[in-house]
Amino acid sequence: MHEFTVPASATAPQVGGLADAVFDHAADDPDRVALARKDAQGQWQDITSGQFRDQVLALAKGMLAEGVRFGDRVAIMSRTRYEWTLFDFALWAIGAQPVPLYPTSSAEQVYWMLHDAGVSAAVVEHEDHAMTIGSVVDRLPQLKRLWQLDADAEAELMAAGAHIEDDVVHRHRLALTPDTVATVIYTSGTTGRPKGCVISHANFMAEADNIVDRYEPVFHSKPGDQASTLLFLPLAHVFGRMVEVAAVRGRVKLGHQPQLSAAALLPDLVAFRPSFILAVPYIFEKVFAAARRKAELEGKLGPFDKAVEAAVRYAEATEHKAFGTGPGPGASLRMQHQLFDKLVYGKLREAMGGRCRHAMSGGSAMERRLGLFFDGAGMRIFEGYGLTESTAAATANPPEQTRFGTVGRPIPGTTVHIAEDSEVWLHGGQIFQGYLNNPEATGETLHDGWLATGDLGSLDEDGYLTITGRKKEILVTSSGKTVSPATLEERVRAHPLVAQCVVVGNDRPYISALVTLDQEAVSHWLTMREKPQLSQAELVCDADLETEIRRAVVAANTQVSQAESIRTFRILAAQFTEEQGLLTPSLKLKRKAIEKAYAVEIEALYHT
Repeated sequence: MHEFTVPASATAPQVGGLADAVFDHAADDPDRVALARKDAQGQWQDITSGQFRDQVLALAKGMLAEGVRFGDRVAIMSRTRYEWTLFDFALWAIGAQPVPLYPTSSAEQVYWMLHDAGVSAAVVEHEDHAMTIGSVVDRLPQLKRLWQLDADAEAELMAAGAHIEDDVVHRHRLALTPDTVATVIYTSGTTGRPKGCVISHANFMAEADNIVDRYEPVFHSKPGDQASTLLFLPLAHVFGRMVEVAAVRGRVKLGHQPQLSAAALLPDLVAFRPSFILAVPYIFEKVFAAARRKAELEGKLGPFDKAVEAAVRYAEATEHKAFGTGPGPGASLRMQHQLFDKLVYGKLREAMGGRCRHAMSGGSAMERRLGLFFDGAGMRIFEGYGLTESTAAATANPPEQTRFGTVGRPIPGTTVHIAEDSEVWLHGGQIFQGYLNNPEATGETLHDGWLATGDLGSLDEDGYLTITGRKKEILVTSSGKTVSPATLEERVRAHPLVAQCVVVGNDRPYISALVTLDQEAVSHWLTMREKPQLSQAELVCDADLETEIRRAVVAANTQVSQAESIRTFRILAAQFTEEQGLLTPSLKLKRKAIEKAYAVEIEALYHT
């Protein structure tokens, strides 16, 4: 199949912008809990739609008082926190355009984005961010104002705007149309300098409203309860931003968590008890790996692995039934599943807050077996696919027919087309307006409303999309064999000891790999084998560890032809990090930078 369309299910608004939902919801039901925010003691405090509207209005007046005008661009550099959502909607209420910056961005990256977007004011989280902008401010004559969240920017701005009439904000808000630019989001720059994606209010509305309309029933843990989600994805990334907009428009109670580490996130999941979460595969991998390590430490690895096997088989049987290719789980499997639900699956769900029955995953590929395990354990993960240029999701697995290992069908209002060279093309209301100040790149990417994604994929007979790699990342060996590295890397990474894997081999006689280690998993592995804790340098030379990693490579090779298989590999002493410039802020590999940084190690793979 070369093309598949799912008709829109939500009506595209003809007037207004994103901030209207805040005012409309407050007028309908001012006492409904809309968000929650942590107080100084770390306790969650509910915020009603009426209170949120009042805060948005007061902050919008403050921005006007400080000189922010319709069409101005205002940078936000912060981790994911309540104030970001507040500033987004306040800026949208006056027709301004927030420009998100990753809190980890370097001074040069910050300079490029602020300069390219012509930003006139910036909101930062704390002093370090202020100093980063301060170090390049002399090259940014258009940047006039800087506010710091940790220095009480919220209260300062609200006080500054107290004398302005509410009507002034409403006049700005009513001047907006859906085609007005809402934001400029910079791509993470895996292949060069970040490009600014111009996204309109209509793009966000098409994306959020169709997703809410299609998936609203699964936002609840049970029919009739209040839908709620804890947002821990970076708001500088389009996925996090789409969640923020969809939660407000879809009346889903929204909380924010700034830290992605399990140590910080898990207690908040338990305290907030979301009914639905949205995450990247890395989070689900970490939760699974931590549960398995805990079972092994308690001497219960055998039963845990049996529970995993039962969950996978149960989910596969359920999947077959959904597609009419099987009767569903048999009686003995159902009994086994029920037993493990008490012993294993229930505890896993409790660790995620206890109410969560569904999740959405995007940003990178999730291994089919991991998706099946979570499904069998009582938490269905809908894997999806999209880009900054498509305002996040363009496809997602439907709730009633999830095909694990695929990124699902087009979301309502979207068409997916597979070009002759297998490139994925997208069409729909969520497709961006183009790249800021870059007509050449826009012309290469947008063709009469169609987005050429640069990703390679295939559609099955039911319209489910499978991503097979990126056009720019295809390796060609010296013998002319083309290899997609992503599939091999994903399979090597499935081993619990592996953190990252980069497959190399362009213009080389065969395929090789660089592998980094998951330190927590390795430390646990050494403990269980009663081996001393080794330094990074010692680990790289450990014969038993090398044997384990070889198993991961051999397992990955069973899925491909001999010419595509990894012939040799090298274990590296340290992981690739964003600080070294080897990962994007959304944790994608920067291949060229990695190949350059590890040129000596790669050369050695071909001369041993």
